[in-house]
Amino acid sequence: MQIHELVPAPDSNKPVKRVGRGHGSGNGKTAGKGHKGQKARSGGGVRIGFEGGQMPLARRIPKRGFNNIFAKTYATVNVGDLNKFTEGTVVDTELLCASGLVKKVCDGVKILGDGELNVKLTVKAAKFTKSASEKIEKAGGKAEVI
Repeated sequence: MQIHELVPAPDSNKPVKRVGRGHGSGNGKTAGKGHKGQKARSGGGVRIGFEGGQMPLARRIPKRGFNNIFAKTYATVNVGDLNKFTEGTVVDTELLCASGLVKKVCDGVKILGDGELNVKLTVKAAKFTKSASEKIEKAGGKAEVI
C-alpha cells in the first residue's frame, strides 16, 4: 500500500455543520438554538448535575460513614493456599500473581492464617497475620516482610 492509496473509512469524514448561514441551509437565523432562553445565549446552559433549582440527586441521597482516601488495600492469600508450591520455593508477589492466587496487587499482599501449611517455604509479603507467620515458621519456613 502506498501513501497516496490511503482512504479514510466510509462516513468518517463529515463536513462541518455551518450554522447561521441563511434560511436555505436549514440552520439559519437562530442557528438551531430556538428563540431566546438560557440555552440560546452565548455561554448559556447549566452545569452538570443541575436540576433547575430542585435539590440535586447527589445531595438527596443519604450518606453514611467515613471513606479514608489514604487507606491501603491488600490482596489477601490464605496460608492453606500456599501448599500448591514445592518445598523450598521463595514465594513473592510475582509468583503469587503468576500462579493465579492473586489477581491484582493493590498496595501489597497480606498472608492470612486460614488453613494449614505442610511445605517449607520462604514467603515474602507486605503483611502477615500473627497466626500466618506462626504457621509458616512451624512448617520450617520463613516469613519475610517486604
